Amino acid sequence: MKIAVLDGAVLNPGDVDWSPITSLGETVIHASTTQAQLADHAAGADVVLTNKTPLQRCDLDKLPDMRMVGVLATGYNVVDIAAMAERHIPVCNVVAYGVSDVAQHAMALLLELCRHTSLHTDSVKQGDWLRSGSWCYWKKPPVCLEGLTIGLVGFGAIGRRMGELAHAFGMNVLAYCRTPKNPPAYSPFAFTTLPRLLESSDVISLHCPLTDTTRHCINAHTISTMRKGCILLNTARGDLVDETAAAAALASGHLGGLGTDVLSMEPPSADNPLLAAPNTLITPHIAWATTRARQNIIALTAENIRRWSAGSPINVVNSNQACS
Repeated sequence: MKIAVLDGAVLNPGDVDWSPITSLGETVIHASTTQAQLADHAAGADVVLTNKTPLQRCDLDKLPDMRMVGVLATGYNVVDIAAMAERHIPVCNVVAYGVSDVAQHAMALLLELCRHTSLHTDSVKQGDWLRSGSWCYWKKPPVCLEGLTIGLVGFGAIGRRMGELAHAFGMNVLAYCRTPKNPPAYSPFAFTTLPRLLESSDVISLHCPLTDTTRHCINAHTISTMRKGCILLNTARGDLVDETAAAAALASGHLGGLGTDVLSMEPPSADNPLLAAPNTLITPHIAWATTRARQNIIALTAENIRRWSAGSPINVVNSNQACS
């Protein structure tokens, strides 16, 4: 079996171990791959692994030996799964590799928006405390999470872990999802409708997939139904949020803060309105990127390859199409 990794530097700049994959067959790891390099970089490969390198219908003729595609991530929008299914090529992704990692990042954004630790650290280093003549001062008063209500839009593995973290901080937890089931044991907790969640929450955290239904589910109208000063968190997908509407709400103060790890275009364009919006934290899509989580991706991908090779593929995202 020959395996080609198209963009290994995205996942592994050198601090995690490829051996779970390389032990399965002859493996070629490319740091990155352009469309012009695709045929050469994947030449002869039975298994092609990608993180962000597109594999589209027009690429299939360049890859006559490809029999499986592995996505080194959960999102698989870079691959034309229908075209792969027509050629009976399963596309396998990885899930639940960084549940705690992403939830902790969302909580870190929330704590920074509420406690203003960077703002005050910078202030102290600039000499403000020395000049204050007082034993304490604050540029913005900190906010305590205990007793506030967090609304979780999406209640899969990451949403559930975020609920546990919020509960540990003393927050009331609401959740909206398509099929509410298995409520957690802690209290107070309740499943609710999306409109009720939006109007009842002090903090709203997005943990749902991006679909035609959820695209821009946070928009000018839904923001207008939120409590004034509500904090919005997004560690899911950038296009869940209408960025122009969010920036306007931040500027007006209707939104009290935004913490996001994702944007509609990555990297962003210079005119993205969130780059200049007040009370906004933006991290460069790194919630998933702990060493632990990236090593998990490699291990889970190796298991996907093993199971496919044995004739019982798992995590096949195009299994309900023509693929068999």
